[in-house]
Amino acid sequence: MTAVRAPRAAARPAKPWPARLRGALPYAGIALVALYCLAPFYWMVISAFRRPQDQFDNTPVPVRWSVENFTAVFGGNNDFGRALLNSLIVAGTTTVLTLVIGVFTAYALARLNFPFKNAVLGIIIATTMFPGISQLIPLLKLFTDIGWINTYQAMILPSLGFALPLTVWMLTTFFRQLPFELEQAAMVDGCTRGQAFRKIIVPLAAPGVFTTAIITFIAAWNEFVIALSVVNEQQMQTATVAISKFTGISGHDQPFGTQMAAGVIVTVPLVIVVLIFQRRIVAGLAAGGVK
Repeated sequence: MTAVRAPRAAARPAKPWPARLRGALPYAGIALVALYCLAPFYWMVISAFRRPQDQFDNTPVPVRWSVENFTAVFGGNNDFGRALLNSLIVAGTTTVLTLVIGVFTAYALARLNFPFKNAVLGIIIATTMFPGISQLIPLLKLFTDIGWINTYQAMILPSLGFALPLTVWMLTTFFRQLPFELEQAAMVDGCTRGQAFRKIIVPLAAPGVFTTAIITFIAAWNEFVIALSVVNEQQMQTATVAISKFTGISGHDQPFGTQMAAGVIVTVPLVIVVLIFQRRIVAGLAAGGVK
């Protein structure tokens, strides 16, 4: 018996070079943006692992790797562990308060009808246009008069004021995208308006809530100007303020390597937060909710 060979499939014509180039351009743009964003962080990590005597080297990789800078961060009179705890307290409290107030405010603005609602939204977003440095003197005067200098609330309330308008605006837009039929279906099944909000709307709004929480936490964690102005005791300093006040062995030199190591340590919690909640930041959780 003779085997019958199947006819070969026609070879696909190769794409011309202009088409290939156009297809590669988006990937090249993404690579350039990633390189631009990650290059400073890479240099910070590399500088952190250099020896103190090699901190002014410009080699892309340390000649000799060392952890002396990381040891110096928690040594001496830096009290950096306390500063990290202060940053966690301020950023965590700010995030929780922002979400609690922002969720209820955004839901009311998205679902309720009342006069001048759009004007209220405009005023809320307009408050974010004032630079924080312009509010520094009034806040410092106010906190001095009421005895809030060197307190957590002096750092939390300004951060809350800066983060809350953007949170309300973002969540209002997100709540408006959720079908109102979801709440109607829940109330037909016997839920009250509050139960429908708690059991239906809030779980479906998880992507917007967690995205807003991450943005708020990062902004509060990296805040520097207010914390530097209203705190003058070392025990109450946040991590960003503590890094700016690091001193070298002589007390007059600038320990760049130690500051780079502290910057790496401060960045790690942000990366951990993003990795923990990245699975929550997805779109389309409301698809098919009415059915």
